[in-house]
Amino acid sequence: MRYSCTMDLEGPVCRPSLHGPTHKSSTWASCVSDGLSSLPSDYPPVLQHELAWTGQQLDGRESEYVLNLTENELLEVRSAKDRFKSLELDGDLVNRDNFPLPTLGSKLEQLSQDIYNGKGLSVVRGIKPDDYSVEDLTIIWLGIQSYIADQRGCQDHLGNMLVHIVADNSSMMKLGHHRHSTSAISFHNEEAGDVVAWLTRSTAASGGKCIVASAYTIYNMLAAHRPDIIRTLAKSDWPFALPQFQCRPILFYHDSKLVMNFGRTPLLGNAVHPRPEHLPKLNDRQREALDVVEAIAQAVQLEIKTEAGDMHFINNLAILHRREGFVDGQSAQQKRHLVRMRLRSSQLGWDIPNDLKQEWHNAFETDTYQTWHLEPMPGDVFPLRKYTN
Repeated sequence: MRYSCTMDLEGPVCRPSLHGPTHKSSTWASCVSDGLSSLPSDYPPVLQHELAWTGQQLDGRESEYVLNLTENELLEVRSAKDRFKSLELDGDLVNRDNFPLPTLGSKLEQLSQDIYNGKGLSVVRGIKPDDYSVEDLTIIWLGIQSYIADQRGCQDHLGNMLVHIVADNSSMMKLGHHRHSTSAISFHNEEAGDVVAWLTRSTAASGGKCIVASAYTIYNMLAAHRPDIIRTLAKSDWPFALPQFQCRPILFYHDSKLVMNFGRTPLLGNAVHPRPEHLPKLNDRQREALDVVEAIAQAVQLEIKTEAGDMHFINNLAILHRREGFVDGQSAQQKRHLVRMRLRSSQLGWDIPNDLKQEWHNAFETDTYQTWHLEPMPGDVFPLRKYTN
């Protein structure tokens, strides 16, 4: 059965598509017969939380999630950068103690509260990348984020701390990875990190919007109309292939908080990274659940038009994100370039469900050598650390 999701006066509603059968699907009938038509016993009927927003509610209300830096705050940032550089420390040692923001700091601390306990997203806007060298811009990026989350996570087994998201068609392998593709990508969470954050060094000539959706809103929609899908998402039989094979749930209600860790590619593969044949395949119930979550996310999504210099911070436990397709221009200023990081606040961080703890441990606790590449191409690397031995 196909689904279309729309908004009514009471919120998003997901109904059978007019292009499909109007009777209940065989999957739904099977769920009823299997006793799966009600919520799991420990899951609430509704999540009353500020995280449960819709794009329609936030449309035209940028001031609720975008912090536009004032001229005085921009001067404060520049002064903090100069002070840090005067200490002659390696760039990855930036923290709130050596990057002082006496006025802006309290605003950034409030953003941290909002990311963990409010709407789950924030954008810091006003930094002009052309005003700084790449190294200085990165120091500012690390300094500002240190007020939001003090722990930085590795993003792969090589210890890369900065991931560069740029278009690259130099090989089919790179072109097929969403990090280097210009195509739209579907909703997902990163496999680890409380907060996924990125600095936009430059934007595409057209397209490339950041698009987000609340897992809390998706949950409330499903609880009201398809509790069987919540049961499916909460089962431990989802055969994830990436970053390692693991059967686990997609959805958790843990420590009185909803946590979603969602992604289609680790479960289905794609053209360039096909799923190995020997791994278990999704059943019809699971495929339907993925499709319905994606449909609801698109119905309640918020689109954010990104500007060069923007710093995005998104609660990776409760907010799904995707991007629209884009077209790069000829100049460097018209080529989309994001620098992504994974963060965690030692004070505000949520307790992580057991099934996800290994990835969090690998990112934040493993004693791995950290690599800081300021540019995406290994041959043109300018290490952020002065000494690499």
